[in-house]
Amino acid sequence: MDIEVWIRALKAARAGAEVSQEALAATIRWSPSTVAAIETGRRRPTMEFAAAADQALGTGGLLASLLTTADQGRGPSWFVPWRGYEQQAVRLRAFEACLVPGLLQTEDYARAVISTGGLHSPALADELVALRMERQQLLHRDEPPHCVFLLDETAVRRPVGGPAVLDGQLARLLELAELPAVRLHVVPLAVGEHAGLGGGFVLAELPDSERVLYLENAARGHVVDDPENITLIERKWDSLLGESLSTGATLDLVRKLKVTP
Repeated sequence: MDIEVWIRALKAARAGAEVSQEALAATIRWSPSTVAAIETGRRRPTMEFAAAADQALGTGGLLASLLTTADQGRGPSWFVPWRGYEQQAVRLRAFEACLVPGLLQTEDYARAVISTGGLHSPALADELVALRMERQQLLHRDEPPHCVFLLDETAVRRPVGGPAVLDGQLARLLELAELPAVRLHVVPLAVGEHAGLGGGFVLAELPDSERVLYLENAARGHVVDDPENITLIERKWDSLLGESLSTGATLDLVRKLKVTP
């Protein structure tokens, strides 16, 4: 479903409820300019916006449902199932060996990662960057998942996008580490070989205690729910966590690596 269908549904719901843009903005506590930008297609709606509009206009979850359907057509098809699990998760445990995880990336850092090699057109790169930024909203929800991120020290030293972009990324890590639901740990280079050298992964725990795993290779990502594989990755997680710096030592390292105060 195209986002234009969603916009028409919002306008119809607003007209049916006889609510102006300004009145809707006041009710859901978003700026009138943002509502106008969404209705003209200049800004893509978030799930938080759709849910708030549903409540304000009495549409019974229609706008949120339509937005979910529209979002399923965005980005790589293989990533859609994982996005659903990520949004539902009550706990996320992620390890990255080379890069800062997507949920923690700045826009400049994400653009450098996505654009490298010229594999995507500028328009597609813009769309993929926007998707990555939207995913990060889950860290700022009223009830966010508890997130623990393990990064190889290489990830916080590699100058992705250049020194200035890395410096901004390190500042973002320090900022996000202040969130109550976020913990950061670095596996120091001094450890040498460790259980994560085979690649990154994300473990998600869902509200019903079900666990799912996300793995990526050079071509695509895979959602795995096989208990044997999940058990193996959890053993890797425990090993990596045991080798990592404490949260305080991790943040001291990030501050040391930052160029600007």
